[in-house]
Amino acid sequence: MSDTTEPAAAAKRLDAADELAPLRSRFVLDDVVYLDGNSLGALPAHVPDRVADVVRRQWGDLRIRSWDESGWWTAPERIGDRIAPLVGAAAGQIVVGDSTSVNVFKALVGAVRMAGDDRDELLVDATTFPTDGYIARSAARLTGRTLRPVSPAEVPAALSARTAAVLLNHVDYRTGRLHDLPALTAAAHAAGAVAVWDLCHSAGALPVGLDEHGVDLAVGCTYKYLNGGPGAPAYLYVRRSLQDRFDSPLPGWNSHAEPFGMRPDYEAAPGALRGRVGTPDILSMLALEAALDVWEGVSVAAVRAKSLALTDFFLECVTAYVPQGLVESLTPAAHEERGSQVALRCPAAGDVMERLIARGVVGDFRHPDVLRFGFTPLYVGFADVERAARVLGEVLAG
Repeated sequence: MSDTTEPAAAAKRLDAADELAPLRSRFVLDDVVYLDGNSLGALPAHVPDRVADVVRRQWGDLRIRSWDESGWWTAPERIGDRIAPLVGAAAGQIVVGDSTSVNVFKALVGAVRMAGDDRDELLVDATTFPTDGYIARSAARLTGRTLRPVSPAEVPAALSARTAAVLLNHVDYRTGRLHDLPALTAAAHAAGAVAVWDLCHSAGALPVGLDEHGVDLAVGCTYKYLNGGPGAPAYLYVRRSLQDRFDSPLPGWNSHAEPFGMRPDYEAAPGALRGRVGTPDILSMLALEAALDVWEGVSVAAVRAKSLALTDFFLECVTAYVPQGLVESLTPAAHEERGSQVALRCPAAGDVMERLIARGVVGDFRHPDVLRFGFTPLYVGFADVERAARVLGEVLAG
C-alpha cells in the first residue's frame, strides 16, 4: 500500500470518500464480489418493472399501436443518442441494433466501399477478439481485399497507400491494455485509410472521444459496462461527415428512405439511420434503454478516475496478499495504457477461477492461463477489491 495502513482499513477509507458509491443501490447485487461486468453487467434494479410494462401494456394492450404510440419505431436512433455522450459523440451518429459481429461487418465493408477500389488491403488487430478477426477475414474475401493482421503497435508502420481500412480494439479483451485511439486514428487518416474501432471493452468504463478524435466508424456491445442485459443489441457509429457516403452491405427495409413504400429499388435513409437493417428487437432494446437510466447525472470522467483507483488498489492488494511469484499481471501499470480490468497469469487458471467463484469472487478465465477481473465503477467498491485479492491469495496459498 502507499502507507502502512492495512488493506481492509484502506478499503474502508476509500469507500467512504467515493462519490460514486451511492450508485451501487441502483443495481441488483448480493454479497458476491462481482468482477465480471466486462462480460455481463449487473442488472439495474428498475429494469424488471420497465420490461414488464413493455410486455404487458405496450405489447399486451397496445399491440401494433406501440410502434407509434410507445416509440418503438424510433428506438434505434433514440437509444443511440443516449449512448452517444458516453462515447464522446454528438447526437445523430449512432444507431442501435443487431449484434456486434453484424455491426463489425457493416462497418468494415462500408469502410472498404468508402476507401475506393485502388486500396486493396485491410489491417486488423492481430490480438483482436476472435469474432472481429472472423468477420474481417470474410469481409476481405467478399470485397476482394487482402487481410493483414498486425499488432496495434505495428499499425503506423504497416499503413500504406494500399490500406483501405483498419479495425482495432480500443481495449484488449485479454490483457486490459488500452490502445492509443487518437494516435492510431490520426495515423490511419494520414495514410488515407478509414479507422474502425471496436469499443466493447471501453464504452462505459472510460472516455472515448469519437468526435474529438475524428473516428470514422465504431461499433460496440451494450451488455458489458453499459449493463444492457444478456444479448442486448449492439450499436454502430457513423461520423456525421461520412454518413452520405456510408454504403451498408446489409440494406434492409428498416434502413430504406421510405420503409413503408415497399419499393423494389433501394434508397438509403439519411444519416445514421442507414445503419439499420431489419425489424428491431424491441424487448431487449427497451430493456437497454431502461438500463441506461443509471447513467443519469454520472460523469464518465468520474467513472474513469474511480476505475483507475480500483485497478490500482487491486494490484496493490494482490501484492500484499498473494505470495510472490504465483501470479503475473498482464495489464499495463501505466494509466494511459490501462482499461478497466486486470488480467493475471497463473498456472491452472481455470481451476483457480472455479475456486474463487465457489468462495464468492466472480471473475472469468481466458485460455490458457489468464484470470480476468473487470471493475465496473458504478457498483464495484474498494471493499470488494480488497476481498477479491485476499481470497485470491488464500486460494493460491492453499
